[in-house]
Amino acid sequence: MARILHNLWRDEAGQDIAEYAVMLAVILVIVVGTIRLIGSNANNVFSNVASSIQ
Repeated sequence: MARILHNLWRDEAGQDIAEYAVMLAVILVIVVGTIRLIGSNANNVFSNVASSIQ
């Protein structure tokens, strides 16, 4: 049993998948935050333009 646990502990095959998942999650958070920031600023700009036209 100790040998099986030792082999699982030293196995690094699944480590790459976990690193890619963390990297994907960080990129996703950055993209969503950027889109929300740009979206709210764009909404304000269009509202200001529409109110100045009227």
